[in-house]
Amino acid sequence: MQEDKIKVLIGKPGLDGHDRGAKVVVMALKDAGMEVIYTGLHQTPQQIVQATIDEDVDVMALSVLSGVHIGASQKVIDLLQKEGARDDVVMIVGGTIPTEADINKLKEMGVDGVFPTDTPFEEIIAFIRSAVAKKRAGRV
Repeated sequence: MQEDKIKVLIGKPGLDGHDRGAKVVVMALKDAGMEVIYTGLHQTPQQIVQATIDEDVDVMALSVLSGVHIGASQKVIDLLQKEGARDDVVMIVGGTIPTEADINKLKEMGVDGVFPTDTPFEEIIAFIRSAVAKKRAGRV
């Protein structure tokens, strides 16, 4: 029996106009056999959450280089909870995460995985596979 392909949505919240890193991550995840939806630049938290729900993804990833990683993540978490969808997806954040305190704060808020810009693709892929497997096992 073939396991369902992991489906990942990558969103760029706010006014951040740089998406080269997000596009490289998209390709790395696709090369790893995942289905990836990239929502593009300048997305609102509402747009990202709606796409997450509409596309029924396993993983919702925020790519942030503009310093809004804490605020944008909190808004997305709040909206996912309001929609009753927070427990349905693995949430990760990547990009410019300047301090260990920021990483800890994101995890305390409920972000499942945090990946600063220098994180190897293999680490991101392994985390996603493991987290999705655990999430799917909990649904059975």
